Amino acid sequence: MHPRLFELPWELPYLGQITVYTYGVLLASAYLLGLKLAMVRAKARGLDQTRVLDLGIYIIISALVGAKLLLFFTDFRTFTSNPRELLTLVRAGGVFYGGLILAVIVALWYIRRIGLPLWTTCDVFAPGIALGHVVGRIGCFFAGCCYGKPTTVSWAITFTDPYAATNVGTPLNVPLHPTQLYEAGAEAVILVLLLGTESRGTRFPGRTFWLYMLLYAVSRYAIEIFRGDPRGSVLMFSTSQFISLILAPLAVIRLVYLRRRGAPAPKVARKAA
Repeated sequence: MHPRLFELPWELPYLGQITVYTYGVLLASAYLLGLKLAMVRAKARGLDQTRVLDLGIYIIISALVGAKLLLFFTDFRTFTSNPRELLTLVRAGGVFYGGLILAVIVALWYIRRIGLPLWTTCDVFAPGIALGHVVGRIGCFFAGCCYGKPTTVSWAITFTDPYAATNVGTPLNVPLHPTQLYEAGAEAVILVLLLGTESRGTRFPGRTFWLYMLLYAVSRYAIEIFRGDPRGSVLMFSTSQFISLILAPLAVIRLVYLRRRGAPAPKVARKAA
């Protein structure tokens, strides 16, 4: 759609003309909005703000690294047979699941290290992940990456910018499933469900986090059916579908386990009227 937001009207020494890309701006906004929501939720639960902010920075860095690592491994042969293709890792956003997995691993380590309550802290961050992903997928839409298969549906989207084709291989002038918007919409629904059901039913630490994992795994598996970009495969599934098949039952098991053993989660602090 509009992969390049604008160009600076002047050239910088040694750098030349600077182009600001829509995806980069929206990706940065995604991380900042997600972290802001997590900070607000952490304050409402009485968690240490400084430690939560530090944790958020660790999560952002590990998510960026993990996304690119999984992108590398899903297309390992291409990168190793043509080392120049490694330069595309700098431009590409990566694979979300890679960022999610590494971010969770780093977060679990850091949470235990600094002594924050494990699952309550994870619950604090879960809606922020969903919010950030909504914005990030809109960035994918503007960049043309993560595109869908050719289709004749009335809501198909057609990309025409040559930069998208050069940068991420987006097919031009072909009606495609807007899978970026499918996922942005799915994440928006997940965000509403997480926030809308958080105070209902049996509450226990870890419920919001693992519910997010379950809902995302199911929605991502379905959306992958309509994806048309090369993204690797495991057996008969795409890489992300394979991860979803592991994550969904794991999330169900964790929800059942934590519900049976967990004490009620701390209530959100309410300001006096």
